[in-house]
Amino acid sequence: MRKQTITLNDADKTHLKELISSGNHSARVITRARILLKADEQLGDEGIAQALDAGIATVGRIRRRYSQGGLELALYDLPRPGAIKKLDPKAEALVIATACSPAPSGHSHWTLRLLADRSVELGLAEEISYETIRRTLKKTI
Repeated sequence: MRKQTITLNDADKTHLKELISSGNHSARVITRARILLKADEQLGDEGIAQALDAGIATVGRIRRRYSQGGLELALYDLPRPGAIKKLDPKAEALVIATACSPAPSGHSHWTLRLLADRSVELGLAEEISYETIRRTLKKTI
């Protein structure tokens, strides 16, 4: 695969230098900015990797992302989709209503594990952890 040549315009260079000196960004973003500045100096991937204590694959990936999508794509990650929610809003409401109802016989109050088991019994989810129940209840407080 051919190495991507990077030529930054003055505005991009200024933006990257301000980004590095501001101290308001993650180490990952600052490292990516430094990679782009070094790549603009026409250094090779190995030289950049050594100078910044980064991996050669990282340097190549940042070069490729800059050439494909510009500065924003090279600096920042795309949002990740995350996990699918176990409970829809109706199911969450039912969990909350169950927690507010009298505890089952033999128990003085609902525990998170009891609520998780009841949610599975009611068919709200095939399986659900007590931690998911805790987060659901915490949202209502």
